[in-house]
Amino acid sequence: MGVGAGALLWFLVRVLPKPSRAAYPCQRAAAPLAGSFLLWLAAFVGAKLSWRHAKEHVRHCRFWKAGLCFAAAAAAAVVAIVCFPSAPAQATQVISHGPLGVAKGIHPGRVVWVHAPDATDWAGFSSSEHWWQTNHTDLATVEAMFSQAIRGVAGQSTDAAAWEAIFTYFNTARGRGARGYQPGEQVAIKINLTACNARSLQVDPTTYEKNAGVMNSIDNSPQMLLALLRQLVYTVGVNPADISLGDPTGMVPSFMYNFLHTEFPGVHYYDNHGGSGRERVQFSTVPSVPFYWSTGAAAGTRQDYLPVPFAQAAYFINFAILKGHSAGVTVCGKNLYGALLRCPDGYLRDLGVLNYYDMHLSLAGPPGQGFTPGTGHYRALVDLMGHPELGGKTVLYLVDGLFGGYYWDSHPYPWKMPPFGNGVNGDWPSSLFASQDPVAIDSVAYDFLLKEWPNVVTGGSSGTPGSLQGSAEDYLHEAALADAPPSGTFYDPARTGVRLASLGVHEHWNNPTDKQYSRNLGLDQGIELVKYRLDRPRPQLALRRQDRSVLLSWPASLWDYRLQSSESLSAAANWVALTDAPAFWQAQNVVTSTIAGDRRFYRLVK
Repeated sequence: MGVGAGALLWFLVRVLPKPSRAAYPCQRAAAPLAGSFLLWLAAFVGAKLSWRHAKEHVRHCRFWKAGLCFAAAAAAAVVAIVCFPSAPAQATQVISHGPLGVAKGIHPGRVVWVHAPDATDWAGFSSSEHWWQTNHTDLATVEAMFSQAIRGVAGQSTDAAAWEAIFTYFNTARGRGARGYQPGEQVAIKINLTACNARSLQVDPTTYEKNAGVMNSIDNSPQMLLALLRQLVYTVGVNPADISLGDPTGMVPSFMYNFLHTEFPGVHYYDNHGGSGRERVQFSTVPSVPFYWSTGAAAGTRQDYLPVPFAQAAYFINFAILKGHSAGVTVCGKNLYGALLRCPDGYLRDLGVLNYYDMHLSLAGPPGQGFTPGTGHYRALVDLMGHPELGGKTVLYLVDGLFGGYYWDSHPYPWKMPPFGNGVNGDWPSSLFASQDPVAIDSVAYDFLLKEWPNVVTGGSSGTPGSLQGSAEDYLHEAALADAPPSGTFYDPARTGVRLASLGVHEHWNNPTDKQYSRNLGLDQGIELVKYRLDRPRPQLALRRQDRSVLLSWPASLWDYRLQSSESLSAAANWVALTDAPAFWQAQNVVTSTIAGDRRFYRLVK
């Protein structure tokens, strides 16, 4: 019973000062041992007392009371034996635990999943046509997905109210007052352009054309990015000149730049190279924003600084891709690996590999490849997620799951898991995930990726299932428990002298069919997965006022609809067809109409 006594002492020392630690994996392991020891102690004391009382009662012939004491002692002993923990089963890649950490968001721990099967229609990687073309990714459906995701995160009925709530929650949490977005504040959007990496010359630096061999490797969908920009500019009211979008280690390819720049030429499109209208990313200098690593392995290495777009921004939007990696998964946490301009191994453009801290040393991976397999280790991802001027200023986390990528090179495959497929045949996931909790959204993405591609999630670059030894989700444990992580690391990437608090909540769903988490099951803790299924939206006519004119647009796929206008909505309204042929722009039919009177009404007629 020495082990049980030690477990009880450890449990009391750790949990009494902070009761929330009872949810930590180490305490969950110690609790049964401690409980068994208490039951054994109770049984021992009960037996001794009952024996003493028995001898006394023998003299007074009160045998029934003695029998009761013996029965209680025997029952306690039986319970102690039954409750004593059995030998642990063989470890799996889903580490069994309840919710870990502190949930974030207007609705704590909420992750919104929007699935719209009609958003994509593409033959696949070997096709001569490309995933990003307007005939393979439907912009109208993507915009409807984005609208639903934003409203779902905030729990509001309109996009405007949802954004106001999202920014107000963020500013309140940052100590800047209960207010929404203010004109002039800058917004930085970090996307994932690993398939357009500048170092590997996957994009021609003179033409900005993506190489043919990787053209169908997945980047952020330009339709998704356009939907986000339209929300920020037209709904939130952000001046395009106050928006930066790109990836410090990648190059913004021509198909993406042309699609976005046509409508939003004032946005700052930044990348590693800086050519053909893109802006070359530089380190922050005046003022400089240093970045520190919370590990002794970084001692004596070159100082890191945040790039200018992130240092100057008031808000950060982390827009990741749903894909696997040699580290198991790449979603919002791993998206920040490219946030420091220099590459994770220390390579800095034009200068080669310099003496920066090598982030790969703490990355999940199989043994013998320079990574760190297993659990309970320092993870650089936590520093990136927790730095107050990087992850700490993130107002929204998004995961583009229109196609998904099997590995770091973003090779897309149709998904076979329900509801995307039947286990044999599949379709593109056609999904968008959104949350205010960085740990929760990556936890949900982890569960989806693990179900669909278990070999890459558990085996990484080795491809041997289980070779990562659970390290793929170790950063989620460390981030959720950043205030007292299993590794014991003092996470403080800004050198404030104060340890990071919990960055969010981590757990796994109950099963791949129901996809329910603790809050879905009625508990006041953990993750809540809110699911939406969208079919192709009904014909919608979008209007935007421009002085005495109005810009009207509707999906180009609605070729058999005609535009009409009227000055009233009375029963005898005179609807007149607009004879101007619509222009084709961004997969939309676009018409500009002059408003002659006080008002004018428009409709689409099939």
